[in-house]
Amino acid sequence: METRRPVVIVVGTNVLCYRWMASPYSTLADAAWRRDPEWIAPVLWRSEFRNVLAGALRRRLLTIEAALEITGEAEAQLAGHEFLVSSNAVLGLVASSKCSAYDCEFVALAREQRVRLLTVDRQVLRDFAEVAVSLERFAR
Repeated sequence: METRRPVVIVVGTNVLCYRWMASPYSTLADAAWRRDPEWIAPVLWRSEFRNVLAGALRRRLLTIEAALEITGEAEAQLAGHEFLVSSNAVLGLVASSKCSAYDCEFVALAREQRVRLLTVDRQVLRDFAEVAVSLERFAR
């Protein structure tokens, strides 16, 4: 019996949040993880992830202890799988789309690594259909 090898995929911050924080999309994020656990991301993911945690802390959805535990687990998951991306590549993508520079970092990494970008961002899915795949589609 042949075992399918996981492929590397770039994962958007929202998908990472769904994997580590309870949400209506957590089941899909877990399914995507089981399907292909070789996730990579631009270094930017850390700041975006912290910002989501900050919002949850301020709304009292998480305790500081829970936020620190979630952060530790997510950082351990991506240890050695974080990349810097070229400003030229990011700005070129910004100039040819309606996406933010933040979103274009993920697209640039996917293009550079010649892999798919797993995202829930509708604009990224529209503007970069050749590289972006929706969480729902990927997980099913």
